[in-house]
Amino acid sequence: MTQPSSLAALQERIAAVNDVLNATSLLTWDSRTMMPAGGAETRGQQIATLTRIARDLLLAPETERALEQAEQAIEGLPVDSAERRIIEQTRHAVEHHRSVPASLIQERAALRTVAQAAWIEGRSRSDFSIFAPHLARTVELSRAYADCIGWTEHPYDAMVSIYEPGENAASLKALFSRLRNGLLPILDAARSRPQPRSDFLFRDFPEEGQRAFGLSLAEKLDYDLQRGRLDTTVHPFEVSFTRNDVRITTRYNRNYLPASIFGTAHETGHGLYEQGVDPAYTRTTLATDLVGLYAVGGTSFGAHESQSRLWENHIVRSRTFWQRHFPELQRHFPEQLGDVSAEEFYRAVTRVEPGFIRVEADELTYDLHIMLRVDIECALMDGSLPVSDLPGAWNAAIKRDLGLTVPNDAKGVLQDVHWSTGYIGSFPTYTIGNIMGAQVMETLRKQNSSLDAAIESGDYSMLAGELRTRIWQHGRRFMRDELLERETGRRLDPAPYLAYLKGKYAQ
Repeated sequence: MTQPSSLAALQERIAAVNDVLNATSLLTWDSRTMMPAGGAETRGQQIATLTRIARDLLLAPETERALEQAEQAIEGLPVDSAERRIIEQTRHAVEHHRSVPASLIQERAALRTVAQAAWIEGRSRSDFSIFAPHLARTVELSRAYADCIGWTEHPYDAMVSIYEPGENAASLKALFSRLRNGLLPILDAARSRPQPRSDFLFRDFPEEGQRAFGLSLAEKLDYDLQRGRLDTTVHPFEVSFTRNDVRITTRYNRNYLPASIFGTAHETGHGLYEQGVDPAYTRTTLATDLVGLYAVGGTSFGAHESQSRLWENHIVRSRTFWQRHFPELQRHFPEQLGDVSAEEFYRAVTRVEPGFIRVEADELTYDLHIMLRVDIECALMDGSLPVSDLPGAWNAAIKRDLGLTVPNDAKGVLQDVHWSTGYIGSFPTYTIGNIMGAQVMETLRKQNSSLDAAIESGDYSMLAGELRTRIWQHGRRFMRDELLERETGRRLDPAPYLAYLKGKYAQ
């Protein structure tokens, strides 16, 4: 990206903001992987301080002067040029943060680390009451934040706009209704069939073997371990400190092998997106969420999830993947998997069986988990659901949608990390990611006749190259639907996702 002199001063200011936000992310990564439990309170204060500094840099008079000079120089540039997008997105973020008091941003940032520590403790003890006061404060601050940035129909609209611009409670309701109507017949048909054998998934799988296979898996998918690493955490996540340091995490369950395999595949998809951003965008607005004050190259949470869910499900949860790579898994676990065939393993990890845990859900029930969380988030935001009533509401929704009786808080309301980090409004992006990922894959298969043959041979570099060219390299230059229209010819459409599920689970 060639920078005119009028943009250089602005870029210098944004680079400093990006640097501070990357330092914040590094402290967050440490708090979720290595930090002792006693460090939560002071770590929260450290993160809050850095978040405030990033905001102050963004709103400083020097940034405003540089932005005004750059704005005067963009006339005549194409509407989708990188330079124009940098300036427009920076202006939008400046106006956004001017509407929110610094004290509110700092308190939200400080609360995250403390709330997460309480969530970890509450989850380990399966006791929602430990986390409840922190969640109540999180909801209170989220309502205040929504009021500051403004909303018309529902306070949830403001929060969703942070993670998935263009969506709101009403648009999500319409999308989910269409998806549910198409999904339920496929689910009913799949559940009517006999269950495949799956007992071998619950044998004893030592962590060292799981980690070794996970690292091999990530590299197969084109993840660059010279610019990344794999660590252990309570709830898997990916984080980047520019494209040159992109880290993924997973968790290991000795008695349930798929958790680490598909968790690692999922986070690898996120990592590939960040490693694939155009190097020219490093430390610029196009690799920084200036609204969310988060250093990230993905254009929205939904676009990011499209890549993680694409690699997790379309590739690693496919028959061809296990036909080729199951022997390697057997070599890591010869005793545990010696009596299992590749086909049996594939059928086991794609079986349709409603469960309590979202991240371990099969593809046909996964989105039901998301829909019920969005309903709950809307109710929390408009005050119709008090935090104290949340476990009961959660358990009732699981019973209604999945027919299951939740045994405890750890397998229920405490299973996800998102609310402890203040991410109210981010859950719908998982289903958006499912839809977008299928839409992109459908187009790639139509336009590249060699793609399936490469995937079947175990060569995933062609797919990675296609995605790097079409999605990853653009960073935050294009919005989600812009990307979809450029690459698939239409905006977000659940039809390819439903066709993919119908075709896969009709077998």
